[in-house]
Amino acid sequence: MIYRALSLALVFALVPACKKAEDKPAATQPTSATPSTDTPAPAQPTEPAATAPTPSAEPAAEGVVGKPAPDFTLQDLDGNEVTLSSFKGKTVVLEWFNPGCPYVKNSHTVGSLVDTAKRHTANGVVWLAINSNAAGKQGHEPADNAAAAKTWGLEHPILRDVDGKVGKAYGATNTPHMFVIDKDGTVVYAGAIDNSPDGERKSPQGGDTVINYVDAALEALAAGKPVATPSTKAYGCSVKYAS
Repeated sequence: MIYRALSLALVFALVPACKKAEDKPAATQPTSATPSTDTPAPAQPTEPAATAPTPSAEPAAEGVVGKPAPDFTLQDLDGNEVTLSSFKGKTVVLEWFNPGCPYVKNSHTVGSLVDTAKRHTANGVVWLAINSNAAGKQGHEPADNAAAAKTWGLEHPILRDVDGKVGKAYGATNTPHMFVIDKDGTVVYAGAIDNSPDGERKSPQGGDTVINYVDAALEALAAGKPVATPSTKAYGCSVKYAS
């Protein structure tokens, strides 16, 4: 009896202790050094918002074809003023010029510009070269232009468009870049001198015949016919406009 009583007393004494142990929070386990796979990935950089394109300061030359030629007054290498509108009633050719450009050199030494100006000015066409290259840039210096004119036997004026306003009015982008203006003052051709983009008057790839577009335009005007190819893509050096 005494042994049974002691056993029951021991059981009743342990029950509260167990109850208290169950009520205690579990001990915190040390965390692992391995990061959780639930950690969000770093945010990716966002693309900058698209901005509207800036309008070009140099409109496409084809935009002047069929429209009145922008008038201008520029000085030649001797300081004499030349005004386009003073040639009203005559056919005029404008040639964008840079004596330092390899394409211009090729055209004036072995290419389509070797004798084109002389042949047509002999028939009453007015031919004007225009240099729109800014100060400090290739081909700008008057002395370089005068030397080139002498070397290449150029007899037509070379006009200085130092601020580039005339070049931009026509959309001249390259040297050489050609424009033909009819007797009514309308631009009837704008583009390359020919279809030989090396400037050397060689047959284009594929063996096609070399076409002098300025010759073709002037011949069409002389015959009272529309110009068959009013615009082409000019090739050559870029016009070195002022920044």
